[in-house]
Amino acid sequence: MLKNKFSAVLSLCLVFLSGILVGSVSYRLYAVNTVSTATGGHPAGRPDPEEIRKRLVREAQERIKLDQDQTAKLNDIYGHTRQEFEALKKKGDQEGHQIWEGQRAAIRAILRPDQLPLYEQLEKDRDEARKKRRAEGKK
Repeated sequence: MLKNKFSAVLSLCLVFLSGILVGSVSYRLYAVNTVSTATGGHPAGRPDPEEIRKRLVREAQERIKLDQDQTAKLNDIYGHTRQEFEALKKKGDQEGHQIWEGQRAAIRAILRPDQLPLYEQLEKDRDEARKKRRAEGKK
C-alpha cells in the first residue's frame, strides 16, 4: 500500500513539473515571436524606415485631412529628410573611421617592432569578428 501511495505522489509531482516545463518553454517561444513580429523582424529591434514614413503620412492624412497634392509633397519632404540623414550618417561614419585609424596609428607608434605583427593579427581578428557580427545581425 505504501508503495502505491509513493508511486501516485511521484506521478502527480512529475505531471505538475512537466506542465511547468512545457508552459515555460511555450511562453518563451511566444515571447520571442511576439517581439520579432512587433519589430518587423529588423535587426536590433529597428523598425523599417519606409513603414514609419507610411504610418506618418497615413496619420497626417487622417488627422490633418491632407489632399492628394499635400500628401505627395509630404512624401517628398520625408524622402528628402531621409536622404539628408543618410548623408549625415555616411559623413559621421567616415569621420569615425578617420578617428579609429588615428587611434590605430597611435597604438602602433608605442609598440616595439616585435609587437607590431602581434598587434596587426589582433586587429585582423577583431575586424573579422566585427564583420561576422554584422552579417549575423542582418539575417
